[in-house]
Amino acid sequence: MSHDISWAELARQARQAAEQAYAPYSKFPVGVAVLASSGRIYTGCNVENASYGGTTCAERNAIAAAVVAGERQFLALMVYTPQTQLTPPCGICRQVIAEFYAPDSPVRSCNHLEQQQEWRLDELLPSAFTPTYLANSSKI
Repeated sequence: MSHDISWAELARQARQAAEQAYAPYSKFPVGVAVLASSGRIYTGCNVENASYGGTTCAERNAIAAAVVAGERQFLALMVYTPQTQLTPPCGICRQVIAEFYAPDSPVRSCNHLEQQQEWRLDELLPSAFTPTYLANSSKI
């Protein structure tokens, strides 16, 4: 199923999600909007914890919400931070995105200045360890 990507709508929803971020330690709120192949948009924000290992990134929260709703494929992802520098997903989020995303799919970042930057997932995580990789790997 083909969908037009409304980056403006994804940016709006990601920004709105960032307003709900719980970031008392880093003071770095992040919001994400992910477009599923069904056409639905799911959002997430970062939720920090005093035990840093318990912190969950916005990307993983948005993808988890989509998975709970039965989604398994995503077409676009927008990260919003109210920082001047545009912020791509962190390493663990790149790996989680790769689980459900085509390598040439777009990942964008935007900020409060309405600037945007785009990457392909295979630029952010080359040679990703994914279900496709596992299916194509030889048995030991």
